[in-house]
Amino acid sequence: MERKISPMACTVLNELRLEGKFCDVTIRVDGVGFDVHRIILCSCSHYFRALFSTRGNSAEDRVYEVHGLSPEMMRIIIEFAYTRTVPITIDNVENLLIAADQFNVMGIIRLCCEFLKAHFCPENCISIWRLTESYYCPDLREAAYSFILRHFEEISRVSTEFLDLPLSDLEQIMERDELNVKEEEVVFEAMLRWIAHDPQNRRQHVAALLGKVRLALMEVGYFINKVKRHDYVKDNEECKDLIIDTLTEMYIFNMHGPSRSGFTNPLSRPRLPSTLLFAVGGWSGRSPTNAIETYDSRADTWLNVTCQQGRPLAYHGTAYLKGFIYIIGGFDSVGYYSSVKRFDPRKKTWQQVAPMHSQRCYISVTTLHDSIYAMGGYNGNTRLDTAERYEPESNQWTLIASMNDQRSDASATTLHEKVYICGGFNGTECLITAEVYNATTNQWSFIAPMTTSRSGVGVIAYGSAVYAVGGFDGFNRLRSAEAYNPVTNTWRMIPTMFSPRSNFGIEVVDDLLFAVGGFNGVSTTFTVECYNKRTNEWYDAEDMSISRSALSCCVVPDLPNVRDYVGR
Repeated sequence: MERKISPMACTVLNELRLEGKFCDVTIRVDGVGFDVHRIILCSCSHYFRALFSTRGNSAEDRVYEVHGLSPEMMRIIIEFAYTRTVPITIDNVENLLIAADQFNVMGIIRLCCEFLKAHFCPENCISIWRLTESYYCPDLREAAYSFILRHFEEISRVSTEFLDLPLSDLEQIMERDELNVKEEEVVFEAMLRWIAHDPQNRRQHVAALLGKVRLALMEVGYFINKVKRHDYVKDNEECKDLIIDTLTEMYIFNMHGPSRSGFTNPLSRPRLPSTLLFAVGGWSGRSPTNAIETYDSRADTWLNVTCQQGRPLAYHGTAYLKGFIYIIGGFDSVGYYSSVKRFDPRKKTWQQVAPMHSQRCYISVTTLHDSIYAMGGYNGNTRLDTAERYEPESNQWTLIASMNDQRSDASATTLHEKVYICGGFNGTECLITAEVYNATTNQWSFIAPMTTSRSGVGVIAYGSAVYAVGGFDGFNRLRSAEAYNPVTNTWRMIPTMFSPRSNFGIEVVDDLLFAVGGFNGVSTTFTVECYNKRTNEWYDAEDMSISRSALSCCVVPDLPNVRDYVGR
């Protein structure tokens, strides 16, 4: 809906049209006439302004025959000119966009584009993208293309439109750094499906398409058995040099690992990540730090992106919400903070927002329903059981029901529209208890206790479970980890981490659970490891450049300036 004319004016003008009063032209479409006021149609379309300026004022000159659309579509355009509203549906949006483009009704074009953006899915995004080749909708075209790149794996498997892509379009998509795939095997198999749709005419393009796949990033066994020996490839003379170059690059890559210089080779250059892991602040050496590092999961590299405007801070919380990274509460070695700042990673600007009701160090933070929840912590005197919710639209914090336990050094997450908080320290002992918050009833309830007391724990939703990882049990820093099933209200142990750690960052990136930095019982650490629930194993990841504990992590998706945060 679009209204730039007042509702009252729209109503009066449309009533005059419907009553046939003061109308000065007739538009005729396939024998159906529409009496209108030319000034109203001129106000929404340059087409009508040009059309009505070409004739005189005789009775014959006031009738305009219009071709190329149905009477129903013309009725919708006329009603939009008077009411500034238009009924857009899945069934009429394409024809409406075509008609609006023909008659240069920019208001309808804009509304159609917004409607289509809101209804992108793997089955229709390619046809919408192709539609913008004929009609000038640059924002819609860019949005559709971005959707294709982000959801390529699913689109290539379920979309019949994918199989009908022209060669040039498929090549353009496959070669993009922004193509969102965790493994290059996905790109190769999508290529095979496209060729198999019309092998007689498409098999000749194997070498050209194979050159767009980052072949040296594949598992060696997969490359040898599935690519090199594939019927399309093994007897193709054009592919032989590509196979040799790939094996050479694989050897170099495996011997020396990824490097900045190696990222220039199209066979081994990692794709850009669709999401970035931000590690913010923490305790490093003898004091808090303002360090910010970003992790590129596709290249397994960290980049220091510290902003000088950031305040050194530890034992704080971070949350990503609606384009902003919020830095909440914390401790700077002198004071305990209730203040909240947010960082815009697109513009790289900082902004102070409303403070919390309480000072909160050792805070627990999560998001739910476009709000931020801040729970527990330490205000310099007391371990807190209070909790509050922040709504960005109103820039206000509201107190919610208090928890059953006082908790500092706990950790929180959101699963199935409920907030979970686990472990922590109540001023006397490390806690084994955990609670769940129902935002609808504003109530906290205990869930089954963990198997181990955990203060400085990392808690994160991963798949359909809540994971509690590491921490301090009152005697030792822990390597152990466990997962909570909300259906059965039970905890189960998972394999232990390689390193003990408490007060570390925790997040899920590319369907892997990452444990970042922390304190190992002797010193702060920069080590990083990740857990894969499918294999039920932990793996080493690249270390941060800065050793720190009491940091906080968050994941930022779909940054248009992602290159600024990965260094390539």
